[in-house]
Amino acid sequence: MSLENLIKNLIQEGYLKTPLIIEAFEKIDRADFVPAEIKQDAYLDTALPIGHGQTISQPLTVAFMLELLQPKPGERILDIGTGSGWKAALLAHCVAKTQTDLSTSAEHGAGHSADYTQNYAEKSLDGNFSAKSASVQRESAAGIVLSIERIPALEKMAEKNIAKYNFIEKGVVKIMLGDGSKGAPPELLPVGGFDKIIAGAAGDEIPAAWKKQLKIGGRIVAPVKNSILVMEKKSKNRFDEKEYYGFSFVPLVRD
Repeated sequence: MSLENLIKNLIQEGYLKTPLIIEAFEKIDRADFVPAEIKQDAYLDTALPIGHGQTISQPLTVAFMLELLQPKPGERILDIGTGSGWKAALLAHCVAKTQTDLSTSAEHGAGHSADYTQNYAEKSLDGNFSAKSASVQRESAAGIVLSIERIPALEKMAEKNIAKYNFIEKGVVKIMLGDGSKGAPPELLPVGGFDKIIAGAAGDEIPAAWKKQLKIGGRIVAPVKNSILVMEKKSKNRFDEKEYYGFSFVPLVRD
């Protein structure tokens, strides 16, 4: 199966819907994130082993979770469980876009990655990003994806894989080694909290740290046991939840 056929099937089956997320699947090649010895299987709609008891998730599942998350240009997203880096790279493609870029993509049928400076990316990570008018959005800061991985060898693998797309060099993605259940360290927590939080491994519940680090109006999409939970923060202590059953994930690795 080809990447084109994989995406076509996900669209036909209703798992891929949003143009920006579809474009991310087109531009971020899953084959760049699987081990060389199984690269021929990269476009199968199945989870694949990446070593250390971990997997790169099934494309259907990733598409479903991203559609629930709805990553948008300029957002600050916490990604728990970097794995091989595919999910983080897909998110980076989405948050690094500007509305001007999206208009261009719609008009010409192809995406064009904006060239953002490290300075802008650092400002976004610090939470000092301020949206500008549509007429100057191409000059505004990209979003940021902070991705946390617990297994050192996978952190290194992810950095190597994501580097193929220059997201780390441009400051759109930052990968760190740590216990993702504890959330981001204080020095990397954006002012006001993260816009979105997503996890690729399952726990028994949503950690309190994630709820605390999510901005009001933000959204968490994460596996809990054998389901996917969507949690929206309505106020400091009030969350709306919706659960989707019938999924399987590797367990979240903690300290």
